[in-house]
Amino acid sequence: MAHVHGSGSVPDGVSPDGRGHQRRLMATLALTGSVFVAEVVGAIVTGSLALLVDAGHMLTDMSVLAASAVTAVLMRRRPNGTRTWGWSRLEVITAAEGATVLLFVGVYALVEAGMRLFGGRGEDVHDARLLLCFGILGLAANCGSMLVLASNREDNMNMKAAFLEVLNDALGSVAVVVSAVVMMATGWSGFDAMAGGLIALLMIPRAVRLLVSAGRVLLEETPEGLDLDEVRRHLEGVPHVVAVHDLHASTVATGMPILTAHVVVDRDVTMRQAGDVLERMQDCLREHFPVSIGHTTFQLEPEGYDSPSAEQLHA
Repeated sequence: MAHVHGSGSVPDGVSPDGRGHQRRLMATLALTGSVFVAEVVGAIVTGSLALLVDAGHMLTDMSVLAASAVTAVLMRRRPNGTRTWGWSRLEVITAAEGATVLLFVGVYALVEAGMRLFGGRGEDVHDARLLLCFGILGLAANCGSMLVLASNREDNMNMKAAFLEVLNDALGSVAVVVSAVVMMATGWSGFDAMAGGLIALLMIPRAVRLLVSAGRVLLEETPEGLDLDEVRRHLEGVPHVVAVHDLHASTVATGMPILTAHVVVDRDVTMRQAGDVLERMQDCLREHFPVSIGHTTFQLEPEGYDSPSAEQLHA
């Protein structure tokens, strides 16, 4: 006997916040695009390499934000016979791609900072005051984008990746502002490279953490905080349950943990008793563990049951 139980909080795996995510991402993309154009103009006018590199970084962020916005649209589509989970897994793929891009940008910025400090690649800025104006403009726009995304940044990996991109942009704008101020006060342009290297060091760990989180989902690892040995012991304590095997747990997308298991029950269990067993196991997985699992699939097997595929089952 098999039973599938879907979570009522997220019907059919479709996020109820998808439309709001889409609006926020589109607004952030518009702000980021405006800042990108301003920074390119500013880099040409001032001759600032730091501003030009930040504009290039912002172009990368625009591509990630655009991908995140498309993902938010697709995730609103309902599951069908071809995609039984809909497009929910796409948020994890987008987050992994965004984290990878962010990681490469961070490594590049770190290497570039070293080259500027020790490789003699520094260039003079034509107008530090104008550079300061463009830096403040970029920082203001990035702060606005952060406010737009802040309330939803923990909703899923897609929104978290977008927020990290904007946060990194804001740090880049801070570096431009501080560098301009230091150059105006001391005339020393080396601080720009130091600030860029520091931001890269702050950026890389965040990208790695997001990449690891996405990798855990893509590799279908057990949801963090869920002990399957404890789950097995708990399920085997349900009346009429003899043993639990072929137990698997994974995550489809943020907030969508799933669990499957083969459950051996007493040989003479009735259909009514089997229904009670299923209900108690579902209640236990929703209420008694740190990770609440609303979507479960149990295969009930009478004691002594055997099949041609039994040797392939996991112990």
